[in-house]
Formats: sequence, C-alpha cells, structure tokens
Amino acid sequence: MSTPELSVINPFTETEAFRVPLLQAGEVEGVVSRARAALRQWRGSSLAERVALCEAFIPAFEAMADEVARDITIQMGKPLGQARGEVNGMIGRARHMISIAEATLADEYVPEQAGFVRYIRHEPLGVVLDIAAWNYPLLIAVNVVVPAVLAGNAAIVKHSSRTPRCGEAFAKAFAAAGAPEHLVQAVHADHRVTELLIQHPGVDHVSFTGSVSGGREVNRSAADRFVEVGLELGGKDPAYVCADADLNYAVANCVDGAFYNAGQSCCAIERVYVEAPVYDAFVAEYIKQMDAYRLGDPMEDGVNIGPLASKGAPAFLARQVEDAVKAGGELVVDPAGYAKPGHGYFAAPAVVANAPQHCSLMQEESFGPVIGILRVSGDAEAVKFMNDSAYGLTASIWTADLKRAVRIGEQVETGTFFMNRCDYLDPALPWCGVKDTGRGATLSKYGLLGLSRMKSMHLRTAIPG
Repeated sequence: MSTPELSVINPFTETEAFRVPLLQAGEVEGVVSRARAALRQWRGSSLAERVALCEAFIPAFEAMADEVARDITIQMGKPLGQARGEVNGMIGRARHMISIAEATLADEYVPEQAGFVRYIRHEPLGVVLDIAAWNYPLLIAVNVVVPAVLAGNAAIVKHSSRTPRCGEAFAKAFAAAGAPEHLVQAVHADHRVTELLIQHPGVDHVSFTGSVSGGREVNRSAADRFVEVGLELGGKDPAYVCADADLNYAVANCVDGAFYNAGQSCCAIERVYVEAPVYDAFVAEYIKQMDAYRLGDPMEDGVNIGPLASKGAPAFLARQVEDAVKAGGELVVDPAGYAKPGHGYFAAPAVVANAPQHCSLMQEESFGPVIGILRVSGDAEAVKFMNDSAYGLTASIWTADLKRAVRIGEQVETGTFFMNRCDYLDPALPWCGVKDTGRGATLSKYGLLGLSRMKSMHLRTAIPG
C-alpha cells in the first residue's frame, strides 16, 4: 500500500505545487521515541552548548533563505518581498531569544539562610510539540522551536498543511548546525494523527497557533493529560485614532497594519475607531492611500497583495462587507475597483466607513484585506467598543498624549497595547492574549520560562546539634 500524501496547492496558480508524505498512526510512536532519545542526549548539555547550537542554526537557515522565501510564496501566496522580510524577521527574533537565554535560564538563588543553600533550577519540560500556523510560517514557528531548544527540550514541528516545507526548514537548519539527530523533527499529519501526537505520554508540552475552533480541538485532545497547552488563537484587533494624533502617520500605519500580508495576521488591525473631530479627514486620507495596493502574481516586484491562502476566504470576506453595508455602513473602497488576475484565491481590498459595531465586519475575525471604520465621541466610547469583542490579542492608540495612552491602555482588555504602533511583535515582551485569543505566552523571558520546569533545590549544609 502506498503512503498517503498531502497535496499542497499554490493559491496563485490553483494547481498542485508538490506533495509530502503524511505521518501514519503507526508511525507516531517512532517519532516520539526518536525525540526522547535526542532529549536524553540534549538534557545533559550546558546552557553555553545550547546557545552555541542555536547560534549555528542562524547561518544554516540563512543559507536556505532564498529557497525558503520562495517556498512561502508558493505555499501560501505571500508576496516574495514580504516572504524575504519574514526570513530576516525570524532570524532577528531568534537572535534576541538566544541573547537572553543564559540570564533567563540560569539558576536563581534566593536570599541566604544560615546552614542552607537554596535556589531554583529551570529544567527542560521534555518533548515540545509545536503546531504552527501558515500565515507567518517562520515567525510563528520560531517563537517556540528556538526557545524550546535553548531550554533543553526536543521539538516536533507539525506545521500547517498549507506550509509543510516551513517545518522542514527548521529541522534541516538544526541538523546542519550540528544538533543531535532528531532533536528537531518535522512531521506532516492530518487531524487524527495530530491528536495521537498530542495524547502521546511522551509529549510534554503542546503549543498551538490557529483558529479558536482549532484551539478547542487541541484543548479537548489534551484534556485527559496533565500536560501544558499554549494557545494563540487570533484576534479582532482595534485601533483608536484620537483627535490629537499625527493624522498622516496614523493613517499610513493603520492602512499598512490592516493590509500587510493581505490582512492575514492575527495582530492585524481589523477595526478602527476615530474620534469625531478628525473622522472625516481620516477616512478621506485612508481612501487615498488605498491607491497604492496592487494585486497580482506574488513572485512579481510591485505586487503587495497576493492571493489568500484559503480558497473559501474571498467569499467569506465578501459576505462580511455585504453585511456591514446592509447594516448601514458605506463602502468607500470598493473591491470592484481593483484589477485581479484571472486565477488565484484573490480578495481585493474593501473599506467600509460608518461600519456598525454589531456587524460581522466589526465582530468576527476577518483575516483578509477588509476593514471597518467607525466614528466615536471620545475615550469612553472608544474603550467600550474596543472591549466589545470575543478576542484580546493587541490594541493600539494613536495620540500625542502618553498619559492618555496609559490611562486607556489600562482599561482595554488585551495582551499587548500599543501607542503609535501596531501589527508588531517585540521579542523582548511576552506575546499573549486574553479571552478567546487563548492562554500562555511566547517570546521574552516568559516564553523561555514557559518551556522549562521549575525545580526547588533546598539543601541543608549544616546538621543541627
């Protein structure tokens, strides 16, 4: 019997790009056993050795950069220039995590007590299963894989079925860097076999990035085990533009924050609230800046919106826009005004002004190049609407007043609050969320600590009497 394969479709050509073999149920034990064998070897490594390996991983990955960038574009449609930028961003993020590893994971000594030595060790969890998403396939995976290795773990990467080669790139680069055999493995699996991996007693931590429904499935799969599960499940991220904002700067960033990567970002701006005195000017300038967007072959220079990764996404987005207009919104940037290729999973940009707060466009995650804009009377109404969401990943305020930003940021239910910035992950800060966005954190020292286990060392050095 032949091995079942995963067929990967190029979302621009709508033809098969390649096939990869799918892991079968009977092979799960072997994958986990190999990971645990590598773990036994890696557990004895020093922090300096872990850092050295991850430092060697970087040039190994850089040697594949052009190939990896092209693979991203072929697999999920990201314009090639943006894919190259993602490779660079991933390397920068890895370097930061490497730079903080020794200080973060070093033994922590508590205040001295006569006759005792007391400290906290940060030991590896074991085997980490990373179920990574397709929209930023390198940036999402690096949040877990490199910190897992730094913390002394083995890693199994089950990348999205849309971007399987990205998982392979991590495994290849670590192997080329001299990692113990199978320390980082890439597997391709359907939902049923992925569930078997989650439930395997040899897996010690599960990290998942994806949809809320997918997060619920992962959580259910792990429910019978005492295993930690990290979930990053997306957002409906709001921006609030105040009357005192630098308007041109705010518009430019709110446009880019909504439409970069065709809006396929969990931390993209998906709804904008504008203080009444500058609302009309904001909308007018927003419309003007949409002229810069061009759809087309993502391999071509000058194309800044490629096809969406999912065949069904354009129809979903069209329904959201239609719903917003029917509810009273005004379609001020019409998708019909953009030239689209004759093939590919394209959705042209759409901007709806006066989009009612209750409509789908302002409530349900879009994950595409559409946006709703709504006038607000001031801070109180803005906070009310920003918190009126099932999600809480990021939120941004655009203002010249730092005290105002802090005051509002303390009221907004979100994992990250930005002032005059958006759609960005700072690796020095924990990446986390509230409500249906999930639980746990990646990046920063907290992401590293989350991939380790505390052990209290309580040592009596002087015997009484």
